[in-house]
Amino acid sequence: MAKLYYHYSTMNAGKSTLLLQASYNYIERGMETYLLTANFDDRAGTGRIASRIGIEAAADTYAAGTDLYAMIETRLRAGPCACVLVDEAQWLSREQVWQLARAVDDLGVPIMAYGLRVDFRGELFPGSAALLALADEMREVRTICWCGRKATMVIRQDAEGRALTEGAQVEVGGNERYVSLCRRHFREATGDRVPPEMPV
Repeated sequence: MAKLYYHYSTMNAGKSTLLLQASYNYIERGMETYLLTANFDDRAGTGRIASRIGIEAAADTYAAGTDLYAMIETRLRAGPCACVLVDEAQWLSREQVWQLARAVDDLGVPIMAYGLRVDFRGELFPGSAALLALADEMREVRTICWCGRKATMVIRQDAEGRALTEGAQVEVGGNERYVSLCRRHFREATGDRVPPEMPV
C-alpha cells in the first residue's frame, strides 16, 4: 500500500543524500523514480538535487502555485514510476501537501518528502506543519550541534556570524548562512538564554 513519508531534520543532516540514495536504490533494481524540487532553489542549478558529499540528479521543479497532483498524474501516464521523491518539502503549501496525499491515496504511488521541520525562528514551515499532520510515516534525520547534542534548531547568520531573529521565512542558503544547533545553543545564539558563568 502506498504511503506518504516525511523525512525531516534541520540543516546539513543529509536529507538530500538520503533522497538521492533512495532514488538510486529503486533505479538499481530497474524501477523508475520521479524527483521534484523547488524551482527557486538554484544552489546546485535549477532543476537539480545535490548533496554536500557530491552526488546529484536532475529533477522537475515546482513553484508556489504548482498543482503537484497534476504533475504526478502526468508523470504516471508517461510510464511506470515506483516512487515520487520531493526535496525541500518545507516550502510546499498546505494545499500542495494535500495534493501529495491525494496522489498517494488515489494514484497509488508512494511519496517520500524531505525537508526542514522549523525555520530560523524556531517556527514550523507551512509545508512541514502540513506534512507532520498528514504523513503516514515520519522519520527524523538526526544531526548534531557543535556541542555533540542532537540539533533540532537552525539559526540564520548575518555576514559577521550573528544570529538573525527577523526576516523572510524563506531565504535560500547553505553553510555560509545557516547553522544547526541544539535548543540550548539556539536560545543562547538568539539571546533567549545567557550561559551561566563557569567556575574559575
